[in-house]
Amino acid sequence: MFLLNLYRWCLPVFVLSTSLGFADAPHTVEHHDPIEIDSSLSLPKLVDLTMEKTPDASWLTALEQEAKTIAERGQSWIAGAPLAGLRFQEATSGTLHYLDATIDIPLWNLGQRDAQQSLGLQAQASAETQALATKLRVAGLIRAALWDMELQKIRYEQVQTDVATFAELHKKIGKQVELGDLPRADLLLAKTELLQKRSLLVQAEAELMHARKRYSSITQTTKVPANYQENLAALKEISEHHPILVAINNQIERKQGELNALKLVGSGQTNLAIGVNSDRPSDNDPRSNKTESFNIGVVVPFGGSAHTNPQVAAINVDLNKLISEREQLFRDLEQAHHEAEHNLEVNQAELTIANDLKQAAEEHLNMTQLSYSVGEINLLDLLKIQARTQQAVLNAKERAVMLQRDQAFYNQAVGVLP
Repeated sequence: MFLLNLYRWCLPVFVLSTSLGFADAPHTVEHHDPIEIDSSLSLPKLVDLTMEKTPDASWLTALEQEAKTIAERGQSWIAGAPLAGLRFQEATSGTLHYLDATIDIPLWNLGQRDAQQSLGLQAQASAETQALATKLRVAGLIRAALWDMELQKIRYEQVQTDVATFAELHKKIGKQVELGDLPRADLLLAKTELLQKRSLLVQAEAELMHARKRYSSITQTTKVPANYQENLAALKEISEHHPILVAINNQIERKQGELNALKLVGSGQTNLAIGVNSDRPSDNDPRSNKTESFNIGVVVPFGGSAHTNPQVAAINVDLNKLISEREQLFRDLEQAHHEAEHNLEVNQAELTIANDLKQAAEEHLNMTQLSYSVGEINLLDLLKIQARTQQAVLNAKERAVMLQRDQAFYNQAVGVLP
C-alpha cells in the first residue's frame, strides 16, 4: 500500500503548489518574461490603452487631419487661391504708359461646393469607422494573446505537477531499492520518466514565455486583466453594422464622393477677373485717354475632358477595387463566423467528453495504483496509466479554457468589441 498512499499524498499537494502561480516557481532557464495581474484593468480598458500605442495610431490621426482639411475647403466661398496680376506697357515713343492690375478669383462650378462639403463629411465618417475597424482588429489580437497565455499557463502548470510527482516518486523508489524491496530497473525507469518530464517542463516554460512576449509586444504592457472572460454575443450572423463592413462601405462612399467632385470640375475652374487700367502720358500726347478704367470678366474653360478623364478613370479603378474587396471581405467574414460558431459547438461537446474521460481515467488510476501496490502489475504499466490520466486531466482543463476562448473568438467574428 506504500505506493498507493504515495500517489494519493503527492498529487493534491503539488496541485495546490502550482496554484500559487508561475512567479513563485523557479525557472528552468534564465530567460524570463514577467507579467503582472492588475485587478483594476478591464479588457475594454486594455483595448483602449493598446489603441493609443498601436502602430496605426499615426495613420488614424492623419486620416482625421485629412478629413478636416477637406471639410475646410468645402466651407470656402471660392474654389481655389486667387491670382493677382500686374501688367505694364509703354509706347516706343516713351510718351504713353499703360498699367493693368487684375485679380482672378476661381469660382465654384454649379453643385461643386455642395459636392466638396459632402466629401468632407464622407471623409470624416471614413476616418471614424477606420478607427473602429482598427480597434476591432486590435481587440482580436489581444483576445488571441490572452487566451494563448492561459492555455500555455495550464500546460506549464500541468507539467510542473508531473515533475513534482515523479521527483517524489523517484525519491521514494530509490529508498525502496536501497532496502531491497524493489529492483533497480524500477529506479532507472522512474528516473527516465522524471528526466522526460523535466525536458517537457523546459519546453512548456519556453512556450509560456513566448506567449507572454507576444502579449506584451501587442499591448506594450506586462499588466494583464484579472478577468477577461466574455459573454457570448446574441448575434447569429454577420450584420451590416459589422465594423469592418461599415469601414469599407464608408471608404466606397468617400471614393464615390471624390469621383462626383472631380466630375463637377468639368473642363476646369471658372474664374472671375476683376481689374483696373491706367492710361497716362508722360507728356501731352493726344493719343492718351488720360483716365483710369475698371474692367470685369469671366473666364470659362471648355473642351478639357481629355485632360480630366484619366483622373476620373483612376478614381473609378480605386472605387471598383474597393467594391470587389468589400465582396471578398463579406465572404471572409461569413467563413470566419461559420468556423467560430462550429468551433464553439465542437468544444462544448468535447468539454463534456473530456470531463467524462478525466473522471474515468482517475478511477482507472486508483485501481492501477492498488494493483501495483500488491504486485499485480509492474511499474511500466503503472506509468502508462499515470501518463494517460495526466493527459486526460490536461485535456479537460484545456477544453474548459478553449470554450471560453471560442466565445471571445465568436464575438470577434461577429464584430462585437469587449
